[in-house]
Amino acid sequence: MKVKTRFMVLAVFGFTMGIMESIVVVYIRRIIEGVDVVNLTGRVVSNIPAWLIGIEQVREACTIVMLVTLSLLVEKDKWRRLAVFLWTFALWDLFYYAGLKIFLNWPPSITTIDCLFLIPCPWIAPVYVPVIASTLMITASIIIMHKLNIPAGEKKK
Repeated sequence: MKVKTRFMVLAVFGFTMGIMESIVVVYIRRIIEGVDVVNLTGRVVSNIPAWLIGIEQVREACTIVMLVTLSLLVEKDKWRRLAVFLWTFALWDLFYYAGLKIFLNWPPSITTIDCLFLIPCPWIAPVYVPVIASTLMITASIIIMHKLNIPAGEKKK
């Protein structure tokens, strides 16, 4: 399979993974209804039951393991594996927020504060932080793959 085709297939994977994760979060937000999940802060996160935080941390760890596993299966070279990981991680994260916007009309803006990750502790930041990070990961992935696809000594036309 050509690199462009492979990355299009990986984009579909990232898209569907992000949408599935946003659906899971819709369910989680329903479970913790009454907790201020729209304006998350470290204090509010501490109001979420510990058992649910533990489950969420396992879900997050599983997500990373799935992305690493995919990278190991798709590529043999460590740099290409990194490119696959960055590509799928970034698309997963972007489509996660797109899914939340579609299903919950949330976040109201990219400046909205969110709990980005719970491992090893809550990461609280505006939504634009993962959007910028994902954009940089996509860019890095494209650069890595471009550099690896040019044979040594050949210059770009």
